[in-house]
Amino acid sequence: MAWTVFRAGDSYLMGSGGFSTTAGIYDLRSGSHYGSLEDFTSYVDGKRFAAVDANFWGITFAADDRVFYATMKSGQRTWLMRGDLATRELRSVRENVECPSLSPDGTRVAYKFRTGDTWRLHVLDLATGADTPLAEPAHVDDQPSWLDGRTIAYTRGTDAYAVPADGTGSPTLLRAKTTALGAVR
Repeated sequence: MAWTVFRAGDSYLMGSGGFSTTAGIYDLRSGSHYGSLEDFTSYVDGKRFAAVDANFWGITFAADDRVFYATMKSGQRTWLMRGDLATRELRSVRENVECPSLSPDGTRVAYKFRTGDTWRLHVLDLATGADTPLAEPAHVDDQPSWLDGRTIAYTRGTDAYAVPADGTGSPTLLRAKTTALGAVR
């Protein structure tokens, strides 16, 4: 199980009303608490990275429950980090990747790619590094999810959509906005 907590009051963006994040992992089977990812050893481009402003979020697990991916941010840069629970290490995979979601077969990551002040959904092939922008052209501030090996789900505003993971097609509305009582509008 993983979580991300948004914290006010200890932001590194002094005076801007910003916030910081803490992300951690707990193994429900063994009862092992891995604490905050800030306590893991991080490496960027093969070199130890120990910036005091590092924040983590968006954890996604591989099928072995040992390997995971997460977003790390420091300054104005973000990275996709590959983590290992056994070694308590995180290693950078690629820059400018946020809110990763690992595909069911563990070969690709759906994520948000920042372009200026907006995000666009992409899929990264972990073996080749090939990057595919998805057919959703709108700003999406959400962690995508894999519905299956071919389809990505996400929210845009308050509506849920799906789009093919190969960059083809177009967004399909899955569910329109719901009220607090769950009624579809």
